[in-house]
Amino acid sequence: MKSSRDTLYADTLADPGLFTFDQAVVGVFPDMIQRSVPGYATVIAMTGLLAARHARPGTRIYDLGCSLGASLISVARYQETTDCEIIGIDNSEAMLAGCRETLDRELPGRDIALEYGDITGLSYSNASVCILNYTLQFIAIDQRLALLEALRRAMAPGDVLILSEKIELQPASMNRLMIDMHHDFKRAQGYSDLEIARKRQALENVLLPETRDAHIERLQKAGFSHCDFWFQCYNFASLIAIA
Repeated sequence: MKSSRDTLYADTLADPGLFTFDQAVVGVFPDMIQRSVPGYATVIAMTGLLAARHARPGTRIYDLGCSLGASLISVARYQETTDCEIIGIDNSEAMLAGCRETLDRELPGRDIALEYGDITGLSYSNASVCILNYTLQFIAIDQRLALLEALRRAMAPGDVLILSEKIELQPASMNRLMIDMHHDFKRAQGYSDLEIARKRQALENVLLPETRDAHIERLQKAGFSHCDFWFQCYNFASLIAIA
């Protein structure tokens, strides 16, 4: 699908409201995420590599919160994943429609299943790779452990969870510095101070970041044997957890 430039928060008169993955966001999403998430392209590329290393023939690879399919495409391009069932799940019908259009264009003939649903209420099984790229941060904090436990139960020892999030740093002074640097990054990508402020307002109480320690402690509680961060740029980080 054709992506437009993200100007959703440039209107000084419109109420930004709460951020939702509606049709307006879908139309600008590729531009929005590239210009908003530092290191995004690297994370997506490495997601494919990590998945290829851990994919087991005859198992499933889940991408939870698949949006327009960037991680799905990265994973599906590796020979090691051809004998796996690749499944993308999202709770936005607009995103899934755009995802199917993108997959049909980028990977014609490749069978990738797309499912509509709330990832906190679904069942998972026979998974060698589970991907949560910038998805868990939109789930209510009190629902996150149960989701990770469900994914862990679907895995065998040695299987992998790939998790990318906006994080809260400690101490507070370092967190403030990273937020300021992130805003500098967005300005360098062409966003105005107004757009940055309005986007932050829209995401307040919708995107809920946590500390590195909180993520590691929860993954251990969910039953993952070990985990560590493999990438960070400002206040965006990615980790790998081994079942």
